[in-house]
Amino acid sequence: MGKPTDINQPIVEALYSEALLLADEVRQVFDLHPVRETGQDADDLRLALSVEGLRTTTRVMHVLAWLLNHRAYFSGELTEFQLRRHSKLPPDRPAERENLALLEYGTRELILESENLHARITRLDGAWRDRFEMRPAAILRLQERLGHAVHRA
Repeated sequence: MGKPTDINQPIVEALYSEALLLADEVRQVFDLHPVRETGQDADDLRLALSVEGLRTTTRVMHVLAWLLNHRAYFSGELTEFQLRRHSKLPPDRPAERENLALLEYGTRELILESENLHARITRLDGAWRDRFEMRPAAILRLQERLGHAVHRA
């Protein structure tokens, strides 16, 4: 099998750079966001920051892992078979509206940016993987060829 035609090294490199910048922003926002107030509202905010910070960090790390696998493929460190087998992007777990309502605008935008990046990678991954799925017509043609070969023998 040849190299993927819908994903190429420049696309992967551009997405990787974008994901690295996003990962740094995510770290800054969620690691350096102390809540000094007390009370139920402050506790709700801390919980929302923890939950959405973990979701956002996980989402970005999944994207980075997917991109790193593709970079390894393009550099010859992984075969296409290994790439197909080990680089499935896990499904996203979107942010909860209740949590987003508690967060600052910039934090919500960062979460949305990470969700959008994950969605873009999901579309790329799906299109790339579709190339390898056997279509029913292909299976039928294979069965017909096998039937003809058996009858000739």
